[in-house]
Amino acid sequence: MAATIGVTLLALTAYSTAQLTGRGFSDCEDGPLRSNAVCDVSADPLARATALINAFTIEEKLNNTGHVSPGVPRLGLPAYTWWQEALHGVADSPGVDFAESGPFSIATSFPQPILMGAAFDDQLITDVATVVSTEARAFNNGGRAGLDYWTPNINPFKDPRWGRGQETPGEDPFHLSSYVHALIDGLQGGFDPKYKRIVATCKHFAAYDLESWNGNFRYQFDARVGSQDLREYYMPPFQTCARDSNVGSVMCSYNSLNGVPTCADPYLLQTILREHWRWTNEQQYVTSDCDSIQNIYLPHNYTRTRAEAVTEALVAGTDLNCGTYYQQHLPTAYAQGLFNESTLDQALIRQYSALVRLGYFDGSAVPYRNISWADVNTLHAQQLAYKAAAEGITLLKNDGTLPMGITSDMTIAIVGDWANATEQMQGNYLGIAPYLHSPLWAAEQTGAEVYYAGVPGGQGDPTTDDWLPVWQWAEKADVIIYAGGLDNSIEAEGMDRVSIAWTGGQLDVIDQLAGYGKPMIVMQMGGGQLDSSPIANNPNSRRQTPYHSVSGKLHSQIPMTDMTLRPNSTTGSPGRTYQWYTGTPIYEFGHGLHYTNFSASIQPSNSSYSISDLMEGCMEKYKDKCAFQTVNVNVENIGSTTSDYVTLAFLTGTHGPEPYPNKRLVAYTRLHNMTAGSTSTANLGLTLGSLARIDEQGDTVLYPGDYALMVDTQPLAMKNFTLTGDPVTLDEWPQPPAPQLQTSDYFVGGYGSTYEENVIAGGTT
Repeated sequence: MAATIGVTLLALTAYSTAQLTGRGFSDCEDGPLRSNAVCDVSADPLARATALINAFTIEEKLNNTGHVSPGVPRLGLPAYTWWQEALHGVADSPGVDFAESGPFSIATSFPQPILMGAAFDDQLITDVATVVSTEARAFNNGGRAGLDYWTPNINPFKDPRWGRGQETPGEDPFHLSSYVHALIDGLQGGFDPKYKRIVATCKHFAAYDLESWNGNFRYQFDARVGSQDLREYYMPPFQTCARDSNVGSVMCSYNSLNGVPTCADPYLLQTILREHWRWTNEQQYVTSDCDSIQNIYLPHNYTRTRAEAVTEALVAGTDLNCGTYYQQHLPTAYAQGLFNESTLDQALIRQYSALVRLGYFDGSAVPYRNISWADVNTLHAQQLAYKAAAEGITLLKNDGTLPMGITSDMTIAIVGDWANATEQMQGNYLGIAPYLHSPLWAAEQTGAEVYYAGVPGGQGDPTTDDWLPVWQWAEKADVIIYAGGLDNSIEAEGMDRVSIAWTGGQLDVIDQLAGYGKPMIVMQMGGGQLDSSPIANNPNSRRQTPYHSVSGKLHSQIPMTDMTLRPNSTTGSPGRTYQWYTGTPIYEFGHGLHYTNFSASIQPSNSSYSISDLMEGCMEKYKDKCAFQTVNVNVENIGSTTSDYVTLAFLTGTHGPEPYPNKRLVAYTRLHNMTAGSTSTANLGLTLGSLARIDEQGDTVLYPGDYALMVDTQPLAMKNFTLTGDPVTLDEWPQPPAPQLQTSDYFVGGYGSTYEENVIAGGTT
């Protein structure tokens, strides 16, 4: 039987290559599927997808388990590529085919998520996602792309050395959760639309934030995470994706979690994702990261055979293989009786249910079929891209030099690796932008005379060979601008940093330029976080960059393989993220200056609340979503310049298990265009989940105790209140099986990526 399946599989795979040169839809009017229930628009998606899969032979089922699906020619089912990317605009990827010129040769390019996240503007994120998914539909209608997009990356950015941090909105789990809810709403077209605009994919599930660091590789890394940290930090964005935003797809990750590769982990994919979060209402599917199913066999060395590896993944709930391991090894596993055909059917039904919900079989009845090339790179999209960039730029230091008026009789020296940057401004997962305007180009538009020196040359180059023009231009210029930082040659997917220092000779050049005593601006470009204490402490430089919160000594204090968050005297960890870090950050989370000043006050509210009374009015299915109250914050612009204001609400206090976090973000909103002397009200909706803490078992508990709500980082206003009564569990976290020990030595790792963790004071590390 296995031999017969294998021969047929090879034949169909060969056909898929040719088929994918053209894309299309099934003909439900005159094609072979016209009498199949998949073409019955009155039937529900589950029934339609089930009817389609029931028409497949076993060979056809096995052959359509990879991201390049050949379809079923005899049924008129076209080939389909499931892998499209759109991190910050429709992007180059296996399923997206940009034309060389003319229609569909470009797509709107928005800033990287790390910059858009700094705007703290969820409506902006929904608007951006709506444009991205509209353009994705246009590409699909033009035969240039599929409808399943493997975005967003929603792993928390807890370690500034992570090479993919630029792909995420930031370090805070509440912020990520709020951001991703807004994003998915825009990408998919709502929570439960008749037709999804596209299918979004939340990745990488779970505890993934290491690429290649000191001999540790993402393909082999075993993340050791206890239930408290897992539920408190690594899981909230995924809970929002699955439970609260109805995302169509989730991607499991390369790493193991407590000894089990995530794509073969029924605790993650079944117990948590599908049972606890009830992510089953639309037969949503799980896709592997690319070749992470192969990694189950090697380098994780989790199974004895390749057939067992694919079986573990399929049975655990990984429905789609990015790669070829399923197509290659599932036939053998099936012939050996390692899984039932019904398990294979379930995976395929989940995938094709997604296509049904996209209107793949419904022809002109789908309103999105009218979207065309005319809807790509519109004036609205261009203006929105500018708005997203402008809102995310953050002023960290200013002595009054900014804002600065530029006139035609002025001279500007613009220096640095990023001074004439074009494509590198797009970061990674990029498409072809309509145009790329560098900082140099922008400076030239002011009418001033501009001197340019693109040195120091190369991110890792400390040599001074090409520096002489820098001093010549600095002498002549009225204003000095240094544009530098990091780019994808230093940090990227597959490449972490070992240090958070500025690279090469950049700090030397910046310091010398600051010594001229002229107005000077330092623009930190790129997605990564850097130790900028030398610039922060230099009285002659100003700096603009996305917000961050890091310690200059972090790289020497905590190995990237340490997944814990709380400070620990035994390991020497000072704690991670602004919530737990015990040192003094260079710039704390949420820091950002304005060209004006603001004051804030919290409108009166109660000073004490009974937990039993709060629970009595809690009627939500998920108790953490029950409303606590809407806090109204009056914000006044007491300066002389019109400005936006981001209202950040942090909670602190003595409640729940020790140690207590420094503070934690529980709400935010952006107030727009506040004129001098004006007052606006920020309405911040807090839930019971906002107040709750996570205990050692991962349960979400509402505790009695003292609380303080703080507005902004200073803070500008504070409200104290207490909760009284007995603790109440809002969400009981399913307890995991005992951690396994990953014994693979396929790669030789550093810092104990394969060592057995010890239980020490303060919890499991």
